[in-house]
Amino acid sequence: MATASSGLFKEIAAQDSLMFVAFNTQDLAMMKTFFAPTLEWFQDNVGLIGFDTVFMNFENNFKKPNKLKRNLVKNTMEVYPIKNYGAIETGIHQIRHMEDGREIVGTFKFLMIWQKQANNKWQITKMVSYDH
Repeated sequence: MATASSGLFKEIAAQDSLMFVAFNTQDLAMMKTFFAPTLEWFQDNVGLIGFDTVFMNFENNFKKPNKLKRNLVKNTMEVYPIKNYGAIETGIHQIRHMEDGREIVGTFKFLMIWQKQANNKWQITKMVSYDH
């Protein structure tokens, strides 16, 4: 098994954490910096969508009073290197929101393909969200 070195794991874990701080605070401009403009987002119950649609959907959801929050399920994140490209991150996360005065929690699986750019910046080029 080609699991990531602890250094690569820590780099991707830090990127994941920063991206979801932006998500949880609904900072759309900051969130966009974590995704490549060529993003392909695959979701089992939606299909394939691109960068513009992804962020239009986020913007619409952030306007709602339901207070979306994401938590990574402890000990589910795995990171694998992709030679001369970047890394694969997999895991399970929970998306929480308020609806009719009560908290709704969805638990989903994800796979992200991170590309390390020439300036050492990481961006997600592919996102797969499934098990909805």
